[in-house]
Amino acid sequence: MTETDKNIDVSVWRGGPSGGSFQRFEVPRQDSQTVLDVVAWIQQNDDPTLSYRFACRVGMCGSCAMMVNGEPRWTCRTHVDKVLKNDRLEIAPLRNLPVIKDLAADMDPFFDKWRKAGGVFHPTKSRNDPVEEISPLEEERQNANAGIECINCGVCFAACDVVAGNPDYLGPAALNRAWTLLNDTRDCGSQSILAAVSQGGGCHNCHSMGNCAHFCPNELSPMTSIAGLKRATALSILRSGS
Repeated sequence: MTETDKNIDVSVWRGGPSGGSFQRFEVPRQDSQTVLDVVAWIQQNDDPTLSYRFACRVGMCGSCAMMVNGEPRWTCRTHVDKVLKNDRLEIAPLRNLPVIKDLAADMDPFFDKWRKAGGVFHPTKSRNDPVEEISPLEEERQNANAGIECINCGVCFAACDVVAGNPDYLGPAALNRAWTLLNDTRDCGSQSILAAVSQGGGCHNCHSMGNCAHFCPNELSPMTSIAGLKRATALSILRSGS
């Protein structure tokens, strides 16, 4: 029997906000097969009621993120060969988020925390002002650039054990966004950002376990951004007391 003649034993989470269970499917093994290909095959050939989310299929949007064998991943860029265990796969919705249906997680809590962390740009100029020149060599710009490629896929949020244990924690992506804005010289909201990330559930709740950096598909390090926020908030407190 060739590799492509084999079947994959796939367990897929089925259910909604009130709960659910895993359902097993037999999916044909194919060359260069991704986990998203597996999910699509089930929906197209076995059970058209299976709900899941995807868009670009090329690792640009992050909307296809799911738990694969217990780890958060972009399913469009996760090849079956790399994660298959004993010809079996377990696929579930992202951890730490409510389930809408089956593999589709509700991202509202994720973006609510993004906003609570002050993740909205606070402009200093209008569209009528000349474009401000920013040197890429400035330390602040380099700090901002290090985390700016976050696409809010929710993988770090699902990977974070602090999020799992503390419902008030803002989470790695939201705090990473706050750090990029804090280092953007065009943003005038530094004090409001520092206040937001200093509150209960803010940056000082991070235990620096590093799951966010380990699982980030874009190889960002929210943990580094959070460490920067910890230093910035501590310095702000010292300065206000002097």
